[in-house]
Amino acid sequence: MPMKIKDAIAGCLCRYRILLGVLVFSAFPALGQQYPSKQIRLILPLPAASATDTVARIVAQSMSQSLGQQVVVDNKPGADGAISATEVMRASPDGYTLYFATNSPLAAVPAMRKTPPYDPVADFAPVGFVGRYLHAVLVHPDVPVKTLGEFFTYARANPGKLNYGSGGTFQIISTANLMKSAGISMVHVPYKGEPAALVDLIAGRLQFIVATQSTSLPFVKDGKLRALAITNSTRSPAWPDVPTLTESGIKTFPSLSWAVMVGPAKVPADVIDRLNRDLNSALVKPEVRDRLAQAAFEPIVGTPDELKTFIREQQELWSRTVRELGLPIE
Repeated sequence: MPMKIKDAIAGCLCRYRILLGVLVFSAFPALGQQYPSKQIRLILPLPAASATDTVARIVAQSMSQSLGQQVVVDNKPGADGAISATEVMRASPDGYTLYFATNSPLAAVPAMRKTPPYDPVADFAPVGFVGRYLHAVLVHPDVPVKTLGEFFTYARANPGKLNYGSGGTFQIISTANLMKSAGISMVHVPYKGEPAALVDLIAGRLQFIVATQSTSLPFVKDGKLRALAITNSTRSPAWPDVPTLTESGIKTFPSLSWAVMVGPAKVPADVIDRLNRDLNSALVKPEVRDRLAQAAFEPIVGTPDELKTFIREQQELWSRTVRELGLPIE
């Protein structure tokens, strides 16, 4: 073969090897990028202005700083969280779609449906605990009572004449527990979220509700609502004149309202570990804890394994409670 042709071929091969090397080398950053390399979507089962929305945005802001990528809150209310939970379950398990889940989608929905749309343990990857909500038992000021005991007496004298609202399954379960223990009957009016129920309570279309303290406290201070009891174990500095349920004669109150963070099943273990570390770091920051306290929310730190066990136990508890209370199964 003539020397010039050999030189030309050798030159082409050399340029090809260089180009191939550049392409392979440039692909490594994409394949080996550390998590996270883009913004993270945090889906919520409740609307904006809800207690869950407030807490989620506090946590998301702190995690955004430590992760180096923005954690974007995305409100997806409806069907007690079944719609948003199903969306998360079907999302890519890459750690960029997370779920700020409450007891409604992960415990109540599976307990109150004959054919649940998902398995709360098998279909989700636990990231970590967030904490528990603190609630208040509220009535419209026109209801002629000052204590929970007086309300029970009034309700017994007016069976089926009082309306209670619910913005989610926790209010349904907790109110059913109270009605059963007190031997009273009220008419249930469901809402897509707590804010809408509080609007109707203030307007007098409802007479009773169990609501989160963070969203209801301003209305209590303004005299638009009356608080009869709180679900705290001891009296709260924010509600110094309001007795606890125990002080009001309610010895057992199995309902628990909580928030956790999960992702789709099969999120890589190293991504889960990173998220758990940053979530727990956020929850122990003094400024975050102060803001959560103002939102009447108690943070809880834990591991993914602990959360998995907790979700399984809560699912069993809620299923048992639904059966014991005789609540309808859809």
